[in-house]
Amino acid sequence: MSTEFEYMTGFGNEFETEALPGALPVGQFSPQKVKYDLYAEQYNTTAFTAPRAENRRNWFYRIRPSVLQGEYEAMDNGLVRTGPITEVPTPPSMLRWNPVDVPSEKTDFIDGLITMAANGSANSQVGIGIHVYVANASMEGRYFYNADGELLFVPQQGELVLHTECGN
Repeated sequence: MSTEFEYMTGFGNEFETEALPGALPVGQFSPQKVKYDLYAEQYNTTAFTAPRAENRRNWFYRIRPSVLQGEYEAMDNGLVRTGPITEVPTPPSMLRWNPVDVPSEKTDFIDGLITMAANGSANSQVGIGIHVYVANASMEGRYFYNADGELLFVPQQGELVLHTECGN
């Protein structure tokens, strides 16, 4: 798969992009009428206590509102866990692991996620999870959703293309 991307580099910068010419309103964020009958939605990425001048946010102009995405369906967690992990006691020694073998059967990102370690508690919103993934197939008709937004993807080999609501 060879895909050409034009990257927008830098941290804390502000960018404007549009998929259709003229879709982005000029000089306003939330117009009453948006071209192409799009819906304006704001996605905020800072705590509600942050000073207004430091707020980070994205404006999306969507074909339909995000609330129309429907109900989520629970699925088997496989080898993915959230802290506290109580199945196995945590050893006091340093933890290391070898790379996970790439499976021979078709495995996408969701089926290839494996939790290696976690601490804290998801209920108290303190702690971390360390996951690895192995994948040899594209996601087709399945999507991974993370409400935290704090993920770092580091491919060991091959290519990883992420399609997000902020672009590819």
